[in-house]
Formats: sequence, structure tokens, C-alpha cells
Amino acid sequence: MTIKEIFDSMEYGPAPESASEALAWIASHGGRFGCFIDGAFTEPGETFATSNPATGEALAEVTQATQGDVDRAVAAARAAQPGWTGLGGHGRARVLYAIARLLQRQSRLFAVLETLDNGKPIRESRDIDIPLAQRHFYHHAGYAELMETELPGRAPLGVCGQVIPWNFPLLMLAWKVAPALAMGNTVVLKPAEYTSLTALLLADLCRQAGVPKGVVNIVTGDGAVGEMVVAAPVEKVAFTGSTAVGRRIREATAGTGKALTLELGGKSPYIVFEDADLDSAVEGLVDAIWFNQGQVCCAGSRLLVQEGVADTFHRKLRARMATLRIGDPLDKVIDIGAIVDPVQLATITRLVEASTEGERYVAPCPIPAKGSFYPPTLITGLSPASPLMQEEIFGPVLVGTTFRTPAEAVELANNTRYGLAATVWSENVNLALDIAPKLAAGVVWINGTNMFDAAAPFGGVRESGFGREGGWEGLAAYTRPAATPGAALNPVEPFTGEGQPLDALDRTHKLYIGGKQARPDGGYSRAVWGPSGALLGHASLANRKDLRNAVEAANAARSWGRTTGHARAQILYFLAENLSARAEEFARRIDGLTGQGGAEEVEASLRTLFRWAAWADKVDGRAAGAPFRGVALAMREPVGTIGVLCDDRAPLLGLVAAMAPAIAMGNRTVLVASEPYPLAATDFYQVLETSDVPGGVVNILTGSHKELAPVLASHLDIDAVWSFSSQPLARVIEAGSAGNLKRTWVETRARDWTRPDDRAFIDAATEVKTVWIPYGEG
Repeated sequence: MTIKEIFDSMEYGPAPESASEALAWIASHGGRFGCFIDGAFTEPGETFATSNPATGEALAEVTQATQGDVDRAVAAARAAQPGWTGLGGHGRARVLYAIARLLQRQSRLFAVLETLDNGKPIRESRDIDIPLAQRHFYHHAGYAELMETELPGRAPLGVCGQVIPWNFPLLMLAWKVAPALAMGNTVVLKPAEYTSLTALLLADLCRQAGVPKGVVNIVTGDGAVGEMVVAAPVEKVAFTGSTAVGRRIREATAGTGKALTLELGGKSPYIVFEDADLDSAVEGLVDAIWFNQGQVCCAGSRLLVQEGVADTFHRKLRARMATLRIGDPLDKVIDIGAIVDPVQLATITRLVEASTEGERYVAPCPIPAKGSFYPPTLITGLSPASPLMQEEIFGPVLVGTTFRTPAEAVELANNTRYGLAATVWSENVNLALDIAPKLAAGVVWINGTNMFDAAAPFGGVRESGFGREGGWEGLAAYTRPAATPGAALNPVEPFTGEGQPLDALDRTHKLYIGGKQARPDGGYSRAVWGPSGALLGHASLANRKDLRNAVEAANAARSWGRTTGHARAQILYFLAENLSARAEEFARRIDGLTGQGGAEEVEASLRTLFRWAAWADKVDGRAAGAPFRGVALAMREPVGTIGVLCDDRAPLLGLVAAMAPAIAMGNRTVLVASEPYPLAATDFYQVLETSDVPGGVVNILTGSHKELAPVLASHLDIDAVWSFSSQPLARVIEAGSAGNLKRTWVETRARDWTRPDDRAFIDAATEVKTVWIPYGEG
């Protein structure tokens, strides 16, 4: 074809990228790879083939790691960790900087190898994945340098086990490894079975960058190897992958004391309002769903278009789909590459073909005869409950419906068990910024999509997991308090006795649900005795129905999260004022329950209320320094409904010190009072009743922690569970939380409630939502 004919037809000619250098690197290892342990490649053991999904041809043989390999990798990481921490922030920063520089120098090799192994278009590997991986190592070199001054009192966790997926092999590695190393941890990482090669290439570079032996270890293999890493004696597990596997990991790590972060699946809404720039929204949608063949956890796979422009938008979208090019991923003019493996291709096909709903449009793209390819597909007119609208397809398939009003758009967008990302298109900035906070998502893009940066936290809510990667927020997952933890918690046994009632006129100690006193559903109560054997009263024994009622009341009070911080502060100050007026009464009650320290505990409770009243309007988000024309806002939002098992040892302070930060940040609470000393809590609800606390914001139950803990943990309408109970409940709470992957905070060490730990409570009581707002005309 001549140049004139090309200009006449405007057809793209092929622009293939050479694979010779990448294939030469594979050949330099004999086409067979062992694991990378303690700074060296092991001899290959039992191997499996890793293939090019665009051709089906084998690229290399990769080792299926054994239990012995994982054990040696963990041992090497354990031995290397003190020395790596001992390098100090500056020493680690130099090494991370060296990795970034080497990634930059070898960027083309990494891009080509990623495309060969994964099937994504070379343009995406070259222009997005590899530069972002470099950016993470550069950026985290800075965090390492600043750790000692900006994160005082924090220490590394130790050895981190990390399991990453196949859709962004090198980028996911950078997201996990860079922050872990920056904070002084060592890592044992398992790349995905389908896509191990760029992780092994990075291992090669680690030696050149001066990474000490044992600091970075790579073990390859299938899901069984991932299970070995999760079960290994590591201090933290970090996982990115499917929600189903994330749920199993939550169950497997329950009660082990391992830190855990999960970045899981999504079914992200892509909302187009009638005033949007429709042409721009179409181009954004191409990036949202057909980037990386739709194999993206935060892909904008649910299209919601306002009815007035739906026909026009769909027409424009179908016209754009008809121009998409699918084919050889190494061809630089290709838009859509290959699905990672025939198994994934079969999964996509099965999910789509199982549905008969909606109107289907398949882009008329020629499909290569060889390799794993799936055409761009649009299915509109679906009901919100359709399986295609609810299930993650993880392929180049866009499903959609329409909406009439902004309120309906929010309702449809949040009608999913996931909560990873969302996109809003509107030229009305007031509308866009009104909608963004209402969306149940960890990331919201306004008039754009798929924007990522090392400075901006990324992660989800609901069944999209918990924890953040990137930014200062992401570092928290790789550090712990440097201070020596308190003594182990031991169960506190209630007093018993046979004495006469302290007060001849017995007062009924009811539950407190929805702003009202309520009798227990089961009709049972138990006697509460003082240390002298005197009968102090009877406390209600709450059951699962009482807890259900408390959760319903809490969720009915969602408007509390929309009140201003100033308003919440005023109520907390009012609580303190009313508690102070009854200080002597509460001190006597605590002395009667525990035998000592009543006045001191009341004073500490008052100070706690004042402290969190002070914090209520001072917890700010931040503008992340992402290198783009716009603002990336890392905003703090309430978690939602938090169930709390209060400290048994401090009947008033244990309740107030958990309640105050939760409601100060806009959450609602279901508090299970001290089990041996419950009567201070039932006195406290009288203070709540006179302090303008809206009904449902604080609910107080009394009863058995062991019986109520599994109900709290498994309740699907509770967003987080905190436990400061003296009962050994970590395993039951963390395992039970796997149902809806709620956040958990279970302490097994005695906490000194008189010593503020503000940052821990702020982090536990808030979620970080990153809102990306591009600006400018060009």
C-alpha cells in the first residue's frame, strides 16, 4: 500500500514491536525459571508453561514452588529483615531509587515482556503499566527517606506475604513491594500463575540495584502456593484478586494476629448525566471498560445513562465501538489485546451466553483465528437485578441501564455488593461533587476514569475489600506502633455473692435501642454483684434479635454521618457537660462495681469526650500530589455502623472511649457493654437521653460477649466490628466478618485508655475516598 492510498483510506498499517530482546532474556535463563530466594534463583523444580495468550505458544517454564521453597523464602526474609530496617530510611531510599532507575532504563524490555505474558496491548504496557510501576518506586523512596521524621513512633511489621493477580503483573508488584520495603519490611511475593515473568525480571534487577539478599523473595506457582504464603509465619498478608479468594484468606488468617489488606473485585458504575460532554464520556468509557480487555477490578463495567440522552449516547458508543481494533498485542495500533488465558475466556463466554436479557451489540471487529480473544460487547436495557449487572464479568463486556433523576442514579450505582470505584460525567460541577460523596466506592473519578498515582490512595469498601494502597494512607498497612504493647488480656470474671440488694427499690436496667429503653427480647437478665457480695441490680441479657433491632436503629440514623463536624462536637461537649453534672453518682457506681477508681475513671471519661469533641471538626482529608491537571482529594468518610465489644475492665471509660471517636467521625454504634460490670453503661444511657444524641446513633446492649460476638461479626448490615473485650474472640470475629468482608479491629492486649491513641481510632473510624477532579480546557 502506497502512502497516497493510506491517506485515501485512512487505514492503519501494522506497527509491530519486536519481541527479540524479551525472548533473548528468557533464553538467557534457558527458558526455565526457579524461584528467587535469598538473592538468587533456585534450580527449577517441577515446572508449568507460561504462554503468550495471543498465540497460545509457550514462552517459558516456571517452577511450581513447594512448601520447602516457601519456608526457605520466609526464613530468608526473616533473617534479612533486621538488617534492612537497620539501614535506616535513607539507606532504603537509595535502594528503592536504584530499582526505579533500573526499571526506567529497562522500560521497553519490561513492557514487551508484560505484553507477551499477559496479552495486553503494548501501548498500555509501555505508556501506563511500566511508568506507573517506576513512579511507585520513586515515590516510595521518598517515604522511606521521610519515615523517621514524618512517622515517629511507627515501626515495620516484619515479613510480608504478598499475592498478586495477573491483570497488572508488574504494577501490582510495585503497589505491594514498594511501600513494604520503604517502611523496613521484607517480602515473600507470589505472582499470578499466568504472569510470572516480569516479577522474575524484577528479581534480576533487584540484584543489580543492591537489594540485600533475602529482602525480596519471589515464589511462583498456582493458587496452592498462594495458600502456603498466606499460611506461612508472616506478620502481614496483602492480597489483590477475586472477592471469593479474599473471603477465604480472611477466614484462613482469622485469629492469627496477621495484618491483612484485601483489594478485591468490583462492578463499578459509570454514570453519564444529560449535561455531560457525550463525546468525551464515550472516549472515557472506552478507557473504562476496554482498557486491558476489561480485565480490571475497577473497570467501569456498569453503564448508567440518564434517559434523556440515552439513545444518543448509545448510538455514539456503538459507532465508536465499531472503530476499535483487536488483534496482536505487540502491534502498536491495536486497542484490545488477548484475554489472559483460555480459562478466563471460557468464563467470560459462559457468563454472557447464560443471559437472554437486554439488547446486545457486538463490535464488528475481525477476531484473530488464533489466541484468546473476545470482541467488545455492549448489553443495554438490563434490570438492576440481572446477573450481568451484579456479577463481575472481568472481560470486555459493558452492561447498562438508564435512570431519570440523580437520586435514582445513586441508588442504582450503590445497588451492588461491591464498592471499589465509580465514574461521574457531568459539566455541572455542583452536581458531580454532590454525587461523589454519596457513592459507595473507595475511588470516584469525575469526568475521567482509570486515574492512578502512587500519591493517591486506592482501595474499596464493602466486598471490594479493605485497606488502601498508595499515599500516606497506604503506608499504615505496613507499619505498627513502635511502643511495647500492653500485657495480654485475660478474662475478667464477674463478682458473685449472696448479699442483700444495695438498694431496696430495684431499678430495671434495660437495653438502649433507637434512643429508647427496651426490654430484652428473650426476657432474661442476670444478677450483678459487687466486690463485697452485695446485689447491685440485674442486667438484661441481649440476644440476636435485640442486636438485630439495634443494627436496624443504627442504620436508620444514617443522616448522622451527614451532620457537620461542628454539630457533632457540640453534642459530645453536651454529653461531657451532663456526665460531669453526675460525676459523683457515676464514681460511686464504678466503685460499687469494681471496688476502686471510680472518680479517676469518670474524669478520664470526661477528658475523652472533650478530646473527641475537639477532633470532630478537625479530621481533614488532603489533596494528593498526583502529577496531573486537577485535584485528587483523599477525603475521610465515616465507616458506617460499627459494632463494639467494650473493654470489660473499665465499665464507663471502656464504653465512652470507643463510642466517642466513632460518633465524632459520623458513625453509628452498637455497643456491647462490659460483661462483668454492665450497670455503668445502663446508667450512661440516661446521659445520652438528655444530651441531644439522635436516636439510633448510640445503641447499648448488655450480655455475653461470647454469644453476641459471632452475631456482630456475621451481620451483613454492620460495616465494622471493634473488640476490646477480655474474652478471646479474635478468631470468631475475623472469621465471621468474611461474609461481607467488614473491617475488624480486635485487640488482645490491655489498652491504657488514659493514654490517647487518636490516629488509630481516626483510621479505624473512617474510610478514605479518593475523588479525582480534572480541570482545564485543553
